[in-house]
Formats: sequence, structure tokens, C-alpha cells
Amino acid sequence: MRRAGPGRSFRLVFTNGCFDLLHRGHVEYLNRARRMGDALLVAVNSDASVRRLGKGTDRPLVDERSRAAVVAALECVDMVTIFDEDTPRELVAELQPDVLVKGGDYSEDEVAGADLVRARGGRVEIVSLVPGCSTSALVERIRGGR
Repeated sequence: MRRAGPGRSFRLVFTNGCFDLLHRGHVEYLNRARRMGDALLVAVNSDASVRRLGKGTDRPLVDERSRAAVVAALECVDMVTIFDEDTPRELVAELQPDVLVKGGDYSEDEVAGADLVRARGGRVEIVSLVPGCSTSALVERIRGGR
């Protein structure tokens, strides 16, 4: 909060996700998000939060600290945090980002905290997904499905 919260001197971009198995779609998405401001903060769902999302009893495949470390290693990512809530709305309220980014599988009205960001004069951006790139599809392929 000290580095990225209110009173910062840079344009903060915020996004969140599970990032269970990092793939091309994630990398392109995060690179596009980073270009929307001066710094990109990525909030990674905790293991418990991923389980509550209903992605399957065996998800996440990778633990939260490892997922956060892999995301943090990307050149486009400036900061990473792990959140345990079902949505990052509370974190968005605390950080007050200038830009809130989500993938194309969401509409602006479905983005947690969108109303808070817009009320402060910030913007919400929806980034198109890379066709054929999803962790769920990748897991299915690994398990022998097509």
C-alpha cells in the first residue's frame, strides 16, 4: 500500500487472476495491460480463492506463492500481491488504481471494483483474449483430451 496506494506519483494499472499455468494468453494480456500506465500491479488469487471459483477440485495446479513468483518474473509486471477474497474489490478500493484491466471473458459491468475506479475518474479496460489460449484448455490437453 505504501508503494502503490493513494498518494503515489505514477499511473497505476491493476489486474487480477489465477495465473495457474502461465501461457501465451496471459503474457500478451499482461503486456497490453502494462502499456496502459506507468506500473502494473497484478493481484493473484490465493489457493483458497481459486478453489472457491469452482475451476475444479484439483485446482489450482500450482501453489499461490509459485504462481505469484512466476508472474512477478515477467518484465511487464512491476508488483504482485496475493489476495484471499472471492473478488479483488476491497483491494481495488484500497489501492485506487487509475486503470482497471480484465480479460475479454468479462464485461465492464462484471469487473469487481469497476464502479469504484470510474467514480474516481479512472478507466476500466477489457482486453481481448488470445483465441485458443486458456489454462482450462491446456489442462484438458495435458490430461489427454482434445
